[in-house]
Amino acid sequence: MVYTSRQRQDQYQERIDLPMLLDPSLLRAARQIYRTYCEVHPNLVQRPYGVAIDRYTHRGKLIFRSKVVLLPQECFVPFSQLEAEIY
Repeated sequence: MVYTSRQRQDQYQERIDLPMLLDPSLLRAARQIYRTYCEVHPNLVQRPYGVAIDRYTHRGKLIFRSKVVLLPQECFVPFSQLEAEIY
């Protein structure tokens, strides 16, 4: 999406910051992806921005940048939703 005014960009950002209700199975899969990352890389301390996850296959990847680009079948699970159950 391309926005032409600063106000519209701010409105879009507000929608991104609002908590979303995700499918519980997607949330479980995203948390499992993050847990696996922590187990495989215990010495790395870089916190991800979130997980991009496919709605149908539940395959995903950790995202470490604030600019997220998703495929049409993907959704984004922010780290704040991941950490709710982990910590």
